[in-house]
Amino acid sequence: MVAADEVMPWTSSARGPDPSTGPQRSLCNGQPPPLDVGPGRRYPWPRREFGALPVGASGRRSVGWWGMAAVVTTEGAFFAYLLFSYFYLSSMSVNPWPATVPKLPLPILNTCLLLLSSGFVWWGERGISRDRRGRAAAGYGIAIALGIAFLVLQGVEYYREFTGGLTPTHEASGSLFYTITAFHGAHVFVGLVMLAVVFVRTLIGHFGAERHIALSNAALYWHFVDAVWLAVFTTLYITPHLR
Repeated sequence: MVAADEVMPWTSSARGPDPSTGPQRSLCNGQPPPLDVGPGRRYPWPRREFGALPVGASGRRSVGWWGMAAVVTTEGAFFAYLLFSYFYLSSMSVNPWPATVPKLPLPILNTCLLLLSSGFVWWGERGISRDRRGRAAAGYGIAIALGIAFLVLQGVEYYREFTGGLTPTHEASGSLFYTITAFHGAHVFVGLVMLAVVFVRTLIGHFGAERHIALSNAALYWHFVDAVWLAVFTTLYITPHLR
């Protein structure tokens, strides 16, 4: 029979641990002394390795990304119903539709602002994927400024259209015009809140190349808002001028 000392030399109480090698190092060398489990038998403490904390899934594999994709899908269906109602009532109307055609200059400018903001968000998101926090903060900050400008110009447009005769009570076309654009403006505001939150967190240093799912989610929502505006702009502003 093979002696225990031949299989596990450190189990011998006579020989004891060698403080100069491996897991048998003494407490002063960074490891506790071997565990005494009985007469003549001593075992080393198990060695434990601690690495970096898990950062979670990022990108399209993350649960958060799919959650935001689901939100965007449901909100897209909501706007699809609104635009469908506009075209449906237009096809059923016996009077000219819309009764008052919205003016184009301010909506065209607003379209340019949103497209630029979407480009800066994309630019900033690409920056954080390369661990360039300054570029990400700059891109999202500029997008926030452009989004605020969009809401201000939409308020100016409301004032001009309202004083020009296009009111929410001016037939169904006026009601749908303000309903659709107001809901879109509310989504722009929500998107600005998201961008502002991730912008501040980027300045603090919460994001990096391996962990930036919140930035990606905010970018996805903002691109969705811009895409919806293109559909709203085409429906409410372009098609009436084509008739």
